[in-house]
Amino acid sequence: MTIPNLITTLRIILTPIFIIYLLNEQFAAALVVFIVCGVSDGLDGFLARVLKQRSTLGTYLDPIADKLILVSTFVVLAVMEQIPIWLAVTVLSRDVLISLGVVVLQLYGMDIRIRPSILSKITTCFQFITVIGVLGSEFVSLPQVLYDSLFVLTAAATIGSGLHYMHAWFKMMGEGEE
Repeated sequence: MTIPNLITTLRIILTPIFIIYLLNEQFAAALVVFIVCGVSDGLDGFLARVLKQRSTLGTYLDPIADKLILVSTFVVLAVMEQIPIWLAVTVLSRDVLISLGVVVLQLYGMDIRIRPSILSKITTCFQFITVIGVLGSEFVSLPQVLYDSLFVLTAAATIGSGLHYMHAWFKMMGEGEE
């Protein structure tokens, strides 16, 4: 197994630990674990490029690790009333849409190469920043308007990314062509 894939696997393993800390309202520990996951998300991709250790497994594991921690985090934070439910539904809906899109393309017999778009990477950054901001609010309180703005920006990036993927899939499937 490559070093980047080991780091991604660590992120998957840390997700339930993070969620347990979160549910037990151990926000400092949850924040530390989440930051480790965020840093490792960038580190695994960087190392894959630098060490020339890109792999097919890594192209599947990395987005799975991202979806696992982000979707579970947004759902738990919404249930705990730390973020608006509409934001969690938006994040969850986009990831379900992406997963279903991949399945449909595979059913169509399409050769799928998983490459996140720049908008998708921006969306992931906004989602990570939102979680860090919410968890950090236990220690540093900012005006609510900043949190609300962050929620709206995260939702806008999430929706934009979902629409971008849909557009790309329709184009791949020849939608609209005679």
